[in-house]
Amino acid sequence: MKHKEVITRVSGPLVEASGMEEARMFEVVQVSNEKLLGEVISLNEGVASIQVYEDTSGIQPGEPVIRSGLTMSVELGPGLLGSIYDGIQRPLSAIAEKSGSFYIARGIEADGIDREKKWEFTATVKEGIKVQGGDIIGEVPETSLITHKVMIPPAIPRPIKRKIFPSEPLNTGIRTIDFLSPVAKGGVAAIPGPFGAGKTVTQQGLAKYCDAQVIVYIGCGERGNEMTEVLNEFPHLIDPNSGEPLIKRTVLIANTSNMPVAAREASIYTGITIAEYYRDMGYSVALMADSTSRWAEAMREISGRMEEMPGEEGYPAYLASRTAEFYERAGVARLHTSEERTGALTVIGAVSPPGGDLSEPVSQATLRVTKTFWGLDGALAYKKHFPAIDWLTSYSLYVDNIKHYWMREIAEDFPEVRQRAMAVLQEEAKLMEIVRLVGVESVSDEERVTLDVARALIDDFLFQNAFDKDDAYTPLKKQYQIVSSIMTVYTEATRAIKNGSLTYQQFAEIPELREISKLKEIGEDDEAAFESFRTRIKESIAKLGSK
Repeated sequence: MKHKEVITRVSGPLVEASGMEEARMFEVVQVSNEKLLGEVISLNEGVASIQVYEDTSGIQPGEPVIRSGLTMSVELGPGLLGSIYDGIQRPLSAIAEKSGSFYIARGIEADGIDREKKWEFTATVKEGIKVQGGDIIGEVPETSLITHKVMIPPAIPRPIKRKIFPSEPLNTGIRTIDFLSPVAKGGVAAIPGPFGAGKTVTQQGLAKYCDAQVIVYIGCGERGNEMTEVLNEFPHLIDPNSGEPLIKRTVLIANTSNMPVAAREASIYTGITIAEYYRDMGYSVALMADSTSRWAEAMREISGRMEEMPGEEGYPAYLASRTAEFYERAGVARLHTSEERTGALTVIGAVSPPGGDLSEPVSQATLRVTKTFWGLDGALAYKKHFPAIDWLTSYSLYVDNIKHYWMREIAEDFPEVRQRAMAVLQEEAKLMEIVRLVGVESVSDEERVTLDVARALIDDFLFQNAFDKDDAYTPLKKQYQIVSSIMTVYTEATRAIKNGSLTYQQFAEIPELREISKLKEIGEDDEAAFESFRTRIKESIAKLGSK
């Protein structure tokens, strides 16, 4: 039988087909005799523009297009956790098995969830109870870490009653982030930075150590060797919060830079749909997208092939709105169900501006909609200071909302200690400009103490070795104790210098100063050791002041 729906033009990942009068926008189709997966993205008088998610090499006009009548969807159910997918939710293991070689064959169909695997289902509702879309009717032990809540399929859109402003921090164990520029659970954050500044390492660190219950990690257009490292490493990582393999609460989506560009856009939406699914169960979910710049580049290429009017730097005019739509899917959601249920979805996107230029369109579109900014600095990376997050340019707009959590759960003076530490770091930047011009001898004793304390904060607190298992993760409570101890040195010393009882030379000889670098070796719960250090510092300064 001859198909009326046939290919008329092929332009890379964009295919045009005629005879598509009955097609719908965003309908999934199979393209050519090889049945490549595609999606209708434009309709004009029976001619459809189709975004193809696989390599179109060798595809010719005249080959058939098979309509499905369905829109692009993701399979949701038990079995997602621990899986590694490509951008259109095909398990990589299934693709490898069906390809039968090291190379991925085209046109492979693979279910997102294993249809043969059986799960132990426990009902949580009784017969005769009235339920609605989004209600939980049972549970399945998906992994030893996560219980899968089986929900009544909701009507479209998702069953969100309202969004709640985030009020708890997403604790990551990364000291620069948690203490100076925190992101809230349900918040959004951007990590822009030049090549080699550590975006991927920071994203991987967040995925490994943050206290979200479920992790969705999207490698969107990243280099193959980096993604291979992620795929090889994650199955062997141990979750610091539970002591079990991290993969048991993680979904990985791999879309490398040599894969078809159209699949990059799909990978972003596949990942956030899965993340929303677990959010709807009432879990705290964190999504890492590395990097959204590659996604934007894919949009630019498809837009160019469709001959749309280009916007700034060739990006489509809808770049800003698409970016906002993606990040706006984050949040703390109160669900519109029979029982009270709240879930949180945190979205953290890496941005790769060419040459580190934050004025380019993708960075600007991202910064307009994100409330936390972790600016990576190439100069810090060159000095081997990691994470290379510039503490002076980075910021968080969630601080006022989560400070009550800090005061309640960590310490009453947490916000004050944080503010004083930031003030010292800012003052150090100003003083260093003077020191570079006229030398350290030109500044006062009090300012030299500021320089020394700031250097202790930078070298002994903000610097963190991601490859040292003991240093890669620091609990928030311990972070407070370290900074509080360093700031005690600053407070006592500057007070003594102001009243004339201490000189800088005397300060520099205090033996306890050599212990600052070892504060991070003290156990999290050993508050007595931190208190002992602070007491001895006060006593040493007081003793010098009495001479």
